[in-house]
Amino acid sequence: MSELHYQDLLTIGRRIQSREISSEEVTRELLNRIEHLDSTLHSYFIVMEKSAITEARMADEEIARGEFRGSLHGVPVAVKDLLWAKGVVTTHGMPLVNQFIPLENATVVERLRTAGAILLGKLIQTEGALFEHHSQFTPPINPWLEQLWSGASSSGPGVATAAGLCYGSIGTDTGGSIRFPSAINGITGIKPTWGRVSRYGAFELAASMDHIGPMARNVADAAAMLQAIAGRDPKDPTSSTLHVPDYLALMTRGVRNMRIGVDVTWALDRVDEPTRLALTKTLDHFIKLGAKLVDITMPDTLQAAQDWDPICSIEAAVAHEKTFPLMRKQYGSGIAELLDLGHSVNALDYQKLRSRRANLTGCINGIFESVDVIFSPVIAIADLTHKVMDILGQGNDMSYYTSAFNFTGHPTITLPCGRTKIGTPIAFQIVAPHFDEVTMIQAGWAYQQVTHWHSLHPPI
Repeated sequence: MSELHYQDLLTIGRRIQSREISSEEVTRELLNRIEHLDSTLHSYFIVMEKSAITEARMADEEIARGEFRGSLHGVPVAVKDLLWAKGVVTTHGMPLVNQFIPLENATVVERLRTAGAILLGKLIQTEGALFEHHSQFTPPINPWLEQLWSGASSSGPGVATAAGLCYGSIGTDTGGSIRFPSAINGITGIKPTWGRVSRYGAFELAASMDHIGPMARNVADAAAMLQAIAGRDPKDPTSSTLHVPDYLALMTRGVRNMRIGVDVTWALDRVDEPTRLALTKTLDHFIKLGAKLVDITMPDTLQAAQDWDPICSIEAAVAHEKTFPLMRKQYGSGIAELLDLGHSVNALDYQKLRSRRANLTGCINGIFESVDVIFSPVIAIADLTHKVMDILGQGNDMSYYTSAFNFTGHPTITLPCGRTKIGTPIAFQIVAPHFDEVTMIQAGWAYQQVTHWHSLHPPI
């Protein structure tokens, strides 16, 4: 079973569902890999070994009876530790709630289980899904290079997926936390349209910007996971009633004549040379595939990045109002400072923030009148080592290309597109109109048919 852990989710699913290999055999293989590697990588908060094996045996029995649940049936996956799993402690990266044991599954977890996926465990995240890991938790280690940043709050999902400790994972993104760890760990991540995936049973950071989505090693795998979790949920009134398309069936239609919007100044002038080179080559691939590049002018996303802190802080203060500032001592300094900001923003300033956010959404919606998707970097600097991160911090420049799309709720897909000299993955993102995940998935799939970056794995 050499390299079994690095097989594609859909490939291992087909092997399990054809009974070439059993779900239990695959699950035990990954549990063994977690046991041997995760003491170094620190991607899992809790490994659910007993229940995972039980679920795998059940999947094998169902498959033997001809009861097929879909492409995820029997496939081991994992979820970020802000999603409730019935009977399993869920901490949100916070010692403050380390005794919380949900009495039900988050809708996303329930849908994964309904699809027959095997839940290996809960993955490490930053405190409250903000920027910093609480001092009581060891941050995950990037499997490509130990000195590299491992991403923001969905760092555990990013590391586990890249390192072959699951076949796919679920992350969340409020300002870039699916996209950052997907980019820096060299995997594919989808931030769906806000409302496409239910947020019921997920601890909040900022309700109007929180997105839940899949992280996998290629577009097809991520699309299959999105298929399983998307759709209306009566438990979440903000979830969309719109029909969920068959992403896998529509994925392979190609990009011929697809209009890709590119603001060259915005997308290429602010990034470092390795990133610029990789992005330029990526655009060349799309041209060769038959897409049309269309000049666009992006709105001021720096202003959006600057506005993110106060808007997030207000919504986070609401989410934490029962425990903050009452239990302030149990909070880390980073999230405490954000919550303090949330309590200090006045009504007039908040209304100005809301107006700028509405204008931003309108501007980006206007761009989609002339293009099908927008091409964008994810991070301006490629080699984000811990040393570089200490200098930069996680301020406005970090989210220049990400936070705007949390404000507007547009869907994005992040894909690897290169490597630096020291081996750091480089990525780009494609942004689509609201609820048009199909088009960005088509673009991503077409790109991955003619490139190899998604098929590279850390040498561990």
